[in-house]
Amino acid sequence: MFNIHIIIVTYNAMKWAERCFTSLRHSSVPVKCVVIDNGSTDGTQEYIKTHFPEIDFMQSAENLGFGKANNLGIEKAYKEGADFFYLMNQDAWIYPNTIATMLQVYSDSSEKEEIGIISPVHTDGTEKKMDIFLDKYIAQNCDTTRLISDLYFQTLSPYYELVFVNAAHWFIPKKTIEIVGGFNPFFFHYGEDNEYVNRLHFHKKKIILVPGSKAVHDGKQFLDKIDYTKYKDLSIETKILNPSYPNSLQQEKKALLQSIVKNFLTGNIETCKKHYKRYKSITKNTSELLKIKEKLTKERNCFLNI
Repeated sequence: MFNIHIIIVTYNAMKWAERCFTSLRHSSVPVKCVVIDNGSTDGTQEYIKTHFPEIDFMQSAENLGFGKANNLGIEKAYKEGADFFYLMNQDAWIYPNTIATMLQVYSDSSEKEEIGIISPVHTDGTEKKMDIFLDKYIAQNCDTTRLISDLYFQTLSPYYELVFVNAAHWFIPKKTIEIVGGFNPFFFHYGEDNEYVNRLHFHKKKIILVPGSKAVHDGKQFLDKIDYTKYKDLSIETKILNPSYPNSLQQEKKALLQSIVKNFLTGNIETCKKHYKRYKSITKNTSELLKIKEKLTKERNCFLNI
């Protein structure tokens, strides 16, 4: 019997709490759940403690962001002997056979050491359509997986390799945690899963999607969902920190300088100012970024105390 810990970070989760946590009780595979609350103000804490006393509840004194809070849950689950870590969003829920199906695919695989993250098919909140982001990730891999073709002809394989899938539902074997580690605390909210996947690929591990398993992610169903007036755009920093590209810092700074000059000469002053601001920010953080990148390339289980 595998020791499976589901880790959920909450922040004002009352809209989904009943559906989310009740679904865990109905899993055909026994699971333990760790919740890290990031300072909810809508009664989430009291609701969970009252209605789901089996949950191991941790209250953060401040909003740590998605990644750092998940790291606390991962550390706790690891110390309690977890074999698998299921990272799941608060606006999500599973079906009785979601985990069992993924476990079976993993157990049947002859390439377990290569599997870094296992994902079910994400549906949207209506449970009648695929999550729009999973549509996007499948389409981006269509030339190698032929998953869309297999869906049409109903000749699905047990699993398909994808380059990326977001962290709404990540089923992670223990070995991945021991090698890749946890989330990078440089990223507060948004981008942390992209950066993690870059490290996953650096360590030659794969993301697999299991079409026989499905779960729900009741997230926003439009591709430009990130409000960059509220959250900092760290897409360039993500590229810089990619351990697979040793000269990425110099390349990204050069690309920004070229863009600054081009936009200035063509009269796109606002874009020029925007890119100059990014260039100044990256220059200011160069020392920190280089230290983080060295850590990523040389250390195992980064950002975790395990």
